[in-house]
Amino acid sequence: MTSRYSKERLSLIVRKNIRKYRLMRKYTLQELADLTGLTHGYVRDLECFSIEKTPLLETVGKFADALEIDIRQLFDDIKE
Repeated sequence: MTSRYSKERLSLIVRKNIRKYRLMRKYTLQELADLTGLTHGYVRDLECFSIEKTPLLETVGKFADALEIDIRQLFDDIKE
Protein backbone atom coordinates (compact mmCIF):
# COMPACT_ATOMS: atom_id res chain seq x y z
CA MET A 1 0.00 0.00 0.00
CA THR A 2 1.34 3.42 -0.98
CA SER A 3 1.45 6.07 1.72
CA ARG A 4 -0.90 9.02 1.35
CA TYR A 5 2.20 11.19 1.64
CA SER A 6 4.62 9.29 -0.57
CA LYS A 7 6.81 11.39 -2.82
CA GLU A 8 5.23 9.85 -5.91
CA ARG A 9 1.66 10.45 -4.78
CA LEU A 10 2.25 14.04 -3.65
CA SER A 11 4.13 14.81 -6.85
CA LEU A 12 1.24 13.53 -8.98
CA ILE A 13 -1.31 15.52 -6.97
CA VAL A 14 0.72 18.73 -7.30
CA ARG A 15 1.25 18.19 -11.03
CA LYS A 16 -2.45 17.56 -11.65
CA ASN A 17 -3.36 20.67 -9.67
CA ILE A 18 -0.88 22.82 -11.59
CA ARG A 19 -2.57 21.71 -14.81
CA LYS A 20 -6.06 22.25 -13.34
CA TYR A 21 -5.34 25.80 -12.21
CA ARG A 22 -3.45 26.64 -15.42
CA LEU A 23 -6.49 25.62 -17.45
CA MET A 24 -8.84 27.50 -15.11
CA ARG A 25 -6.79 30.66 -15.70
CA LYS A 26 -6.69 29.89 -19.44
CA TYR A 27 -2.89 30.15 -19.49
CA THR A 28 -0.88 28.44 -22.19
CA LEU A 29 2.12 26.36 -21.16
CA GLN A 30 4.35 29.20 -22.41
CA GLU A 31 2.46 31.83 -20.43
CA LEU A 32 2.82 29.80 -17.23
CA ALA A 33 6.49 29.19 -18.00
CA ASP A 34 7.03 32.94 -18.44
CA LEU A 35 5.23 33.72 -15.17
CA THR A 36 7.29 31.18 -13.21
CA GLY A 37 10.63 31.84 -14.89
CA LEU A 38 10.80 28.17 -15.88
CA THR A 39 11.17 26.79 -19.38
CA HIS A 40 8.29 25.76 -21.60
CA GLY A 41 9.80 22.28 -21.77
CA TYR A 42 9.88 21.93 -17.99
CA VAL A 43 6.24 22.98 -17.58
CA ARG A 44 5.19 20.70 -20.46
CA ASP A 45 7.06 17.72 -19.02
CA LEU A 46 5.60 18.41 -15.57
CA GLU A 47 2.08 18.13 -16.98
CA CYS A 48 2.94 14.99 -18.97
CA PHE A 49 2.10 12.32 -16.41
CA SER A 50 4.00 9.59 -18.26
CA ILE A 51 7.24 11.42 -17.42
CA GLU A 52 8.37 11.11 -13.81
CA LYS A 53 9.14 14.56 -12.50
CA THR A 54 9.03 15.85 -8.94
CA PRO A 55 9.20 19.61 -8.57
CA LEU A 56 11.12 21.09 -5.66
CA LEU A 57 9.06 22.83 -3.01
CA GLU A 58 10.50 26.18 -4.12
CA THR A 59 9.29 25.43 -7.66
CA VAL A 60 5.82 24.54 -6.36
CA GLY A 61 5.84 27.97 -4.70
CA LYS A 62 6.63 29.61 -8.04
CA PHE A 63 3.60 27.90 -9.58
CA ALA A 64 1.37 28.97 -6.68
CA ASP A 65 2.53 32.59 -7.07
CA ALA A 66 2.07 32.53 -10.85
CA LEU A 67 -1.40 31.00 -10.54
CA GLU A 68 -2.30 33.44 -7.72
CA ILE A 69 -3.35 30.69 -5.34
CA ASP A 70 -2.30 29.53 -1.88
CA ILE A 71 0.42 26.88 -2.16
CA ARG A 72 -1.77 24.50 -0.12
CA GLN A 73 -4.27 24.36 -3.00
CA LEU A 74 -1.66 22.55 -5.07
CA PHE A 75 -1.65 19.76 -2.48
CA ASP A 76 -5.45 19.30 -2.46
CA ASP A 77 -6.32 15.75 -3.42
CA ILE A 78 -7.95 15.40 -6.83
CA LYS A 79 -11.04 13.23 -7.00
CA GLU A 80 -10.83 10.98 -10.04
